[in-house]
Amino acid sequence: MSIVVTGATGHLGRHVVEQLLEKVPAEQITAVVRNAEKAADFADRGVKIALADYSAPASLDGLFAAGDKVLLISGSEVGNDRVGQHTAVIDAAKGAGVALLAYTSAPGTLTAALADDHRGTEKALLASGLPYTLLRNGWYNENFTENLAPVLEHGAVVQAAGDGRISSASRADFAAAAVAVLTGEGHENQTYELGGDDAWSFAEYAAEVGRQTGKEIPYNAVSVEVYTGILTGAGLPEAFAAILAGVDASIEKGELVVTSGDLARLTGRPATPISESIAAALKG
Repeated sequence: MSIVVTGATGHLGRHVVEQLLEKVPAEQITAVVRNAEKAADFADRGVKIALADYSAPASLDGLFAAGDKVLLISGSEVGNDRVGQHTAVIDAAKGAGVALLAYTSAPGTLTAALADDHRGTEKALLASGLPYTLLRNGWYNENFTENLAPVLEHGAVVQAAGDGRISSASRADFAAAAVAVLTGEGHENQTYELGGDDAWSFAEYAAEVGRQTGKEIPYNAVSVEVYTGILTGAGLPEAFAAILAGVDASIEKGELVVTSGDLARLTGRPATPISESIAAALKG
């Protein structure tokens, strides 16, 4: 029996594998990657490395074995038939008879276009008949703290989220929830709504960045259209900029506020507050 992690060298996947190594022997972990070189450090520590690509179903043959627990980390290539890619993994897992397939989805309250691929994947997973766990991850602190450079350069936080609030947590927190599911029992056919303990607004975020940097950092709330233009002006493709701006519209409607408490229950500890992630980002 293996614990199989797809997308294992991505931002979230690395956290998952690192935390698994603290709980189970390395030989019980299989890291699925597209580039073996990026996983060399895991291989050196005894983790099994498997080469596969969501877009190449034949590469998934023989990837899973009966009894495996699998974490399907959603593909990052928005607009590239992610549902089809994920379904190929689900089909391969079903053919092998895995014991559990956990999928990193999006909050059930999110109606933005970004959620469409997740809902499609959830539908495919439930239709497969596989024992499943839906890890409906809220937003990562790092989605914001890794983009502090323009905030500091321009001296302002600019978003199209109005006074909306976000229940974010760190990638390590969401990874810990996944690890709890992969190494624990009783998570079959469960859906977890995962988010931070305390929701925050962009005005509060701007104020916290200002407090930690000693600068005056206002929050400038703009329209979805203006924000889309800012993102395309920064070089993002128009379709992706529209998706990100759509998320902000959902934030304004309160769709990224998560009140279930599932994250803290699964990890057994409080979620990482946004202030802590800001501090880590500023330290570089």
